[in-house]
Amino acid sequence: MGSPHFGNKCLMRRSTNISLVPVSGDISVRTVPALRNVIERLIASGSRRIVLNMAAVPYVDSSGMAFIFGAVRRMRENGGLLSLVDVTPDVLRSLRIARLVDLIPVSSIGEHDDVPELDPSVLPLWRTTLPVSGDDLQAARTRVAELAHKLPFSNDEVFDITLAVGEALGNAADHTCGDGILATVSAYPDRMVVEVTDCGDGFEKSPEQMIESKSMRDPERGRGILLMRLLVDSVRIEPRPGGSGTLVRLVKLTS
Repeated sequence: MGSPHFGNKCLMRRSTNISLVPVSGDISVRTVPALRNVIERLIASGSRRIVLNMAAVPYVDSSGMAFIFGAVRRMRENGGLLSLVDVTPDVLRSLRIARLVDLIPVSSIGEHDDVPELDPSVLPLWRTTLPVSGDDLQAARTRVAELAHKLPFSNDEVFDITLAVGEALGNAADHTCGDGILATVSAYPDRMVVEVTDCGDGFEKSPEQMIESKSMRDPERGRGILLMRLLVDSVRIEPRPGGSGTLVRLVKLTS
C-alpha cells in the first residue's frame, strides 16, 4: 500500500476558511495518523470547509472509513463541513457500502457536468440585489444564506453556496475597489444564481489562464476560482456590463 501525500499542497483562503487537500495513495491503518494530523491542523487554524481530492486514492480500508467518519464529526462539531471530490469508482463503491455518501457531499471523477444555459424567456421566481460593504462581508453572506434556505437546498448545499459567495465577495473587496460591490440573488425553478459585481480593473487573464499559470501576479485569485468551482455547479467571470469592473456569476442547481 502506498503512503498518501498531502499537506503542503493544501490551498486555503483565510477570508472564507476553505481548504483543498489533494491526497495521493491509500487511506489505510498505516497512513490515517498523518492525514488526521493534517485535518486537525486545518480545523485548529479555522478551516470550516475541507475538501479532500481523492482522484489519486485507489483504496480506503476500514481504518480509513473510520477516519472519514471521525473527520466528519469533528468538522460538524466546529460548525464546518468535509467533503470528497474526484472519487474513483472502486472507492465510491466502498463509500456507498459504508453509507458515507449519506452523510457528506461525495462526487466521483467526471461527475460534474456542464450546467445548461437558462432559457432567456424564463423569468426568475424572485430576485434581490444587496449592496455590499467591503468592511462587513459577513452581513452579505448571512443574507445570501437566508435567501438560499428559501429554495430546496440541503443545509450542506446552503453552506457551500454561502462560502462560494463569500469567496467572490472577498475577491471583490480585496482585489478591486472595496466599495461599490453588489450581490444579486435570483431564484429559478431549477437553480439559484448569484452575481457579484465590482468596480475594479477586472482580470488581466481568463479564469482558466489564472488557474493554470505558475507566474501569476496574484495566485490567490486563481485559487479562489478553483475553490468556488468546487462549491457550486458553475462559475463564470466576465467584464461588468456597462462599465469598468468584473461580474462573477455563481450557479447552484436545485436538482
